[in-house]
Amino acid sequence: MKSGIEIIENPIFKIIGEASDFLGLESYVVGGFVRDSLLARECKDIDIVCLGSGIGLAEEVAKRFNLSEQSVSIFKNFGTAMLKVDDWDLEFVGARKESYQRDSRKPLVLEGSLEDDQNRRDFTINALAVSVNNDTWGTLLDPFGGIDDLQAKIIRTPLEPGITFSDDPLRMMRAVRFATQLGFDIFPETFEALTTEKDRLSIISMERISEELNKIILSDRPSYGFLLLDACQILPIIFPEFMKLKGVDTEEGKGHKDNFYHTLQVLDNISKNTNDLWWRWAAILHDIAKPQTKKFVQQKGWTFHGHEEIGARQVPTIFKRFKLPLNEKMKLVQKLVRLHLRPIALSKEEITDSALRRLLFEAGDELEALMTLCRADITSKNGDKVKKYLRNFDTVEGKLREVEASDSLRSFQPVFSGEVIMDVFDMGPGKEVGLIKIAIREAILDGLIRNDFASGWDFMISEGLKLGLKPVKSLDQMIS
Repeated sequence: MKSGIEIIENPIFKIIGEASDFLGLESYVVGGFVRDSLLARECKDIDIVCLGSGIGLAEEVAKRFNLSEQSVSIFKNFGTAMLKVDDWDLEFVGARKESYQRDSRKPLVLEGSLEDDQNRRDFTINALAVSVNNDTWGTLLDPFGGIDDLQAKIIRTPLEPGITFSDDPLRMMRAVRFATQLGFDIFPETFEALTTEKDRLSIISMERISEELNKIILSDRPSYGFLLLDACQILPIIFPEFMKLKGVDTEEGKGHKDNFYHTLQVLDNISKNTNDLWWRWAAILHDIAKPQTKKFVQQKGWTFHGHEEIGARQVPTIFKRFKLPLNEKMKLVQKLVRLHLRPIALSKEEITDSALRRLLFEAGDELEALMTLCRADITSKNGDKVKKYLRNFDTVEGKLREVEASDSLRSFQPVFSGEVIMDVFDMGPGKEVGLIKIAIREAILDGLIRNDFASGWDFMISEGLKLGLKPVKSLDQMIS
């Protein structure tokens, strides 16, 4: 592993060290930057702890980089300051010690020594510090054996874990997050404390819990994090709907797949092909309604009819509770959950152009996301079966490309808009306009007419006449 001097070889640390010496402050780079440097992971966030005013040090460093006073973001209540140098994010804080009330997340913060500051760190691998002062340049301080834990790939608290987690319960989520991101194990005593202190999470805002959960979801193998959260009994507290997927019922000797583990496999599968958080959330929620739609039918086995539609309706409730954005991101997840069975059904039957048009129309710009999710949803212990379904998917995607090239249905907008229909029949808004629009859309999707005036005019007039409407304009008048 790197030495302390190698960790701070970037010239930026020389400037920070010179500013520290000028102000007479002991200063250290701590936490994630040191950890990630030792693991050869990229990190652009630099945390500096000094014995004194972190705000004063930030202001002096800004001067030396010829930055304006306004470039320093100061948070007086926390004694911290932040600034950006090129693509580096720097945060400065004075060393401190904290004490907590049992029923509060807000600590009493006092000035402290470097030892105090390291004691309050969440994990040994985040308590490493490297001096940037000239006299002690590159000295690596590791009071809790963090380097040994990095080499052993262990997440462990510096103090007794019950104290660490009780003081800041979010650290329990962070323990799982770091283990997932780094592929580490959680030290047995630390893991035991996750279970015993789990109820303390009730004082943590859902925004902060979601932030950590999203980082788990965005890791290379997110299933590991979910399995850890399940094992330490945190998952039922934060995500009870997901826990309902767990387990297998058996009737007449027939069982269904365990949808908890199936979903985790789908999540891992899609994570190999995308870093998009919302595509991954769609994988998590694609079968979320299977527990309430589960039914055993004799001669057929287990069915989950309608789980895709009911699951889509659950998405806003889950997003709202997790404080996730109730915007286009949520609508994307809803659409993927609602449509996730459609391509799979097409891969198992003779494909009609009508079915392809409808899928293109409904998926729209999210077709790539949908197909990526559906490929991830093909899970089986039978490798030949998986290969067969994937080959069928290749066929479906090929035909979709052909239909899209000829019909341009992803951005489908009928030429016969409501305004056009009202103009032709000299009428105002009403249910008749909607009925004609739907009939035209269905005819286009069924391939009965093309999406242009010449092809659809007679059809539109015919639908209007059925409703007792008479046209007042001709085709020539409308296209002139």
